[in-house]
Amino acid sequence: MSGANPSGHAWSRKPKAKEEEEEDPFDQMIARTGCASFHYAVQECMAEHQDWRRCQKEVLSFKDCMSEYQKQRMEEYQRRQKTYQATS
Repeated sequence: MSGANPSGHAWSRKPKAKEEEEEDPFDQMIARTGCASFHYAVQECMAEHQDWRRCQKEVLSFKDCMSEYQKQRMEEYQRRQKTYQATS
């Protein structure tokens, strides 16, 4: 394996400006749920206390928000299934 770059990789690539501006896919997913503020509250608590046991109020609030989101999604899915079955 000879050549100008024996390691096979050039890790010095700098991110493009557009890549730096793009939001993290995980953050986008959380934002779509409507629970972003609860997620950030958990993150802030964890940064402050460094112990998830001291952040139970925030964790439970985030969990409740996500559970409600999942419930709404399931209800919407079931409505669509009924509509699809009725038209088939």
